[in-house]
Amino acid sequence: MATREALWGYRNRFGDAFGRTYFRRFGPGVVSSVGSGTYLGEPTPAGDEASREAIELALRSGVNHVDTAADYRCGRAERVVGEALRDAPVDRESVVVATKGGFLPFGGERPADPSAYVRERFVEPGVVDPEDLANGAHAITPDYLEWSLDRSLDRLGVETVDCYYVHNPETQLAVRSREEVYEAIEATFETLERRRAAGDVGAYGVATWDAFRVPEGGDRYLSLAEVFASAEAAGEAVGPDDDHGFEAVQLPFNVAMADAFTRRNQPAPPESDAEGPVSTLEFAHETGLSVVTSASLAQGDLAVEGAIPADVDATLAGETPTQRALNFARSAPGVTSSLVGTTDPDHVRENVAAGTFDPLGASAFDAVFE
Repeated sequence: MATREALWGYRNRFGDAFGRTYFRRFGPGVVSSVGSGTYLGEPTPAGDEASREAIELALRSGVNHVDTAADYRCGRAERVVGEALRDAPVDRESVVVATKGGFLPFGGERPADPSAYVRERFVEPGVVDPEDLANGAHAITPDYLEWSLDRSLDRLGVETVDCYYVHNPETQLAVRSREEVYEAIEATFETLERRRAAGDVGAYGVATWDAFRVPEGGDRYLSLAEVFASAEAAGEAVGPDDDHGFEAVQLPFNVAMADAFTRRNQPAPPESDAEGPVSTLEFAHETGLSVVTSASLAQGDLAVEGAIPADVDATLAGETPTQRALNFARSAPGVTSSLVGTTDPDHVRENVAAGTFDPLGASAFDAVFE
């Protein structure tokens, strides 16, 4: 488990090589504002090796945040992250390790018949009930996520996951009402509170794609206020005090997908001075939630010259489009870390070097949208 002493030790070891606010508050200490994502890559032994080498390089270069999920790369990604953690010359306690549960993972490769695979591996053994599935491959029941967490711990080879995300809960809106989804989230949070008390989880959160970006009332919309209230209720229900471990939200954010900043689709928190709705980033900031951005380079689309609008590009620091796109995501108010995935060592070095440039200040970032 990441500890305050080790996280700050990592920052002290690498911090002087980076720009202002490269390391930011997270959990018991600080975390790099460039994180290693593990979504991309072929589900092959060669893909495993390339991913492991990329993660190791990042860990020894100033990146102490690694994000994965049970289903990434057909279920191979977590095992590779564990190998990289063991092989890299840094302490496990100095790295924030995050994973997710929700989508049913394959066994290392895409099966010829995914439906049959789900039936044989998950439904018939009683891991999931067919009624709990959305789109044939997604579940967020407490029993399933507890099962998934146990296997994530085994694949990662760690005793504790520093942040465990409920993965794309908006997927459940395809088969049940919004209120039912909120109830399911609260029940799952209660389970994660118990696992937090047991030391298996340091904190938890929700990793989303559409939920917090789309307009209020959209088919895949969820209220962050309702999710936050679910965590408060779960903390009160589980005890021993009324605190809770809901600490992070993950969502797509980049220069082409800035909805989390520009769209006011969340009710203002009770302590806010805002009149009317606020953006997801503002809600997170007001309630103390960390925001981790996915798709920070739009899966590579922003890594080419001319992809960033010229007027925005001119405001950003960085030698390459990749670095400027990453620094846009890192500059958004309330963002703790921006994830970027690659298996190319040169790209790892380029991504890490983005952190040697200062991000935009809050006023300068606001001015981009004026």
